[in-house]
Amino acid sequence: MEELAQVYSNSLFEVASEAGKLEPIRQQLGEFADAVSASRELQVFLFSPYFSTQEKQSGLERAISGADELLMNFLELLVEKHRMPVLFRIRAGYDSLCERAQKRLGVEITSAVELDAATVAEVADQIGKHTGTHVELRRHVDPDIIGGLILRVGNSILDASIRTRLERMRQQLARA
Repeated sequence: MEELAQVYSNSLFEVASEAGKLEPIRQQLGEFADAVSASRELQVFLFSPYFSTQEKQSGLERAISGADELLMNFLELLVEKHRMPVLFRIRAGYDSLCERAQKRLGVEITSAVELDAATVAEVADQIGKHTGTHVELRRHVDPDIIGGLILRVGNSILDASIRTRLERMRQQLARA
C-alpha cells in the first residue's frame, strides 16, 4: 500500500509542478481528504466495492464544486483504479514532496504551557538554521509533560520533557 501511495503522490506532484499548481492542488487535496476523514458515510461510499465506479465518479462530481480540473481528473482516476482507500497516504506523500520542493519543514512543538511568540520564533529560527529550510511550527500544549519540550520533525522526535526524564530516573532506580 505504501509503495502504491508513493507512486500516485509522485505522479500528482509531477503533474501539478508542471502546471505550476503545487499549492492550490495541495490545499484542495487536503480539504477533500479532511472531508472524507470527517464523514463515515463518505468513506463507505468511496472505499466500498458495493458502489460502482460510475456511481462514485458521479458522486464526486456532485460533491466537489470549484476544484481544479487536474485534481478532479486525479480523483476520478483513483476511483477508476479502485485506489481511493490510499487517499490519506497519497495526501501525506504529496505534502511531503511539496515541503521538500519548497524547502519547508513541518515541526510540531509540544510544551506544558503556552509558549510566548519570541520563544517559538527562536526555536523555529534555530531549526531553520540547522536544516536550511523555512520552518512551519505547529504548537500544542500538554500539561502532562510537566515541563520542557517535545519536538517532532518528520519521523524524528526530540523529547526533552520533564515527564520523560522522571520516567528514565524511575527506570534506573528500579534497576539498581
